[in-house]
Amino acid sequence: MTSRYDRAITIFSPDGKLFQIDYAFEAVKKGAATVGVTGATCVVLGVERKAVAKLQEARTIRKVVKLDEKITLAFAGLTADARVLVQKARVEAQSYRLTCEDAPSVEYMARFLARTQQRYTQRGGVRPFGVSSILAGFDSASGKPLMYQIDPSGTYFSWKANAIGGRNSKSMREYLEKEWSAGLQDDEATELCVKTLLEVVDSGAKNMEVVVLKRGPDGVQTEQTLPDDVLDAVIAKIEAAREESKEEAKDAEMKD
Repeated sequence: MTSRYDRAITIFSPDGKLFQIDYAFEAVKKGAATVGVTGATCVVLGVERKAVAKLQEARTIRKVVKLDEKITLAFAGLTADARVLVQKARVEAQSYRLTCEDAPSVEYMARFLARTQQRYTQRGGVRPFGVSSILAGFDSASGKPLMYQIDPSGTYFSWKANAIGGRNSKSMREYLEKEWSAGLQDDEATELCVKTLLEVVDSGAKNMEVVVLKRGPDGVQTEQTLPDDVLDAVIAKIEAAREESKEEAKDAEMKD
């Protein structure tokens, strides 16, 4: 039955679905896992890095990009589609600065991306973007960390922690629901982001990229991509804690 309704994005099926949007979500699921975690004073974005060819320059493959001085985006899904969206968002951010003489807010850019993606779900001759995004930054007044998710359907929501893309996004989100708590310090938020990525990443630091966003007392926002040696140290700490908990559980069983 679906074959009658999935050839155009403007035709609803009898049960109210637009199948092209469902297919766009499938493209996101086949993409790299992306995790976002807000802390007390930071936002940590982590993405899974797929294996690259031996002669390919890995630094040219970026899943975390800046839209503006104060807004960073991480995405899951089709890289080519994401590049088009990122370009549109950068132009809009610069246009906003020229018009309003101020930086756009994170919510404004999330709303713009959602509006852009929604347009591509109701026009002939185009298709939905096969991209889900996590948008991160800080509230200009309070300095509070902010994070939004934007989906191919054009919906957007604010999150404290979330995971998108990848084969295990649901289990990663459930893990975040159990482990996240308000007021995480920078190192705790980073550790939680890495722990969540380790649910799908087997090869450690070389197959993940972690970016930490911070906002100083003067309002200046900094962005730091953690080097591999720092990530390896975090992973070693996590694995040591897991081994210790296993030993404690084994000792408890022996005593019983």
